[in-house]
Amino acid sequence: MRLDKLLANMGFGSRKEVRQLLKKGAIQVQGEQVKDPALHVDPQIDEVTILGERVVYREFIYLMMHKPQGVISATEDTRDQTVIDLLDDEYRHFEPFPVGRLDKDTEGLLLITNDGKLTHELLSPKKEVPKTYYAHIEGVVSEEDINRFAEGVTLEDGYFTKPGKLRILKSATISEIELTITEGKFHQVKRMFEAVGKRVVYLKRLSMGPLQLDEKLLLGEYRELTDEELSMLRNEKG
Repeated sequence: MRLDKLLANMGFGSRKEVRQLLKKGAIQVQGEQVKDPALHVDPQIDEVTILGERVVYREFIYLMMHKPQGVISATEDTRDQTVIDLLDDEYRHFEPFPVGRLDKDTEGLLLITNDGKLTHELLSPKKEVPKTYYAHIEGVVSEEDINRFAEGVTLEDGYFTKPGKLRILKSATISEIELTITEGKFHQVKRMFEAVGKRVVYLKRLSMGPLQLDEKLLLGEYRELTDEELSMLRNEKG
């Protein structure tokens, strides 16, 4: 990898700014001062320092966000704030993206990374990665709904969903439920309840595969995944 590309990727400025650092003699590779921006370095082997501080190379980042309502699951948008807008510059320069999407009015667990391979595996329909949601439902949710969801329901466009596991936490005019599904169709949870004559008025994702939302995270907050969480996710995709 070119030295200027490595340092730019690690957030030490644009390539132009990195070249200025090189001209000033601020950068060393393997203890030797270098000024050639095109110098090829192996970030896993070569020791690169800037003003004596070692550059620790990272290729991928993995973040858990507690997505708030009103923010869209996208990398950029001309009208609305995106989940990437909520990140600090130290993470944004990695050019991360959300894994899947949560609707604008849905909150909860969202994984953000720049690891395309892991993302593809987690979103592949063949993997059937389970996702669990907590919701408030306008209407009395019953055992009949549990049975219908367990068989799959037909959405308004004729699509027949895979079975979902519905758990009733409170059955009332505004019911509270948890629903686990293994698909990610557009507005799927809302459409499944519409198929049984009910309406979702609040929706929050609690988990994706083995990854559980850290309830210590306030809305809009995020943190890096722990080694254990990342290991579980990689096992899930495998």
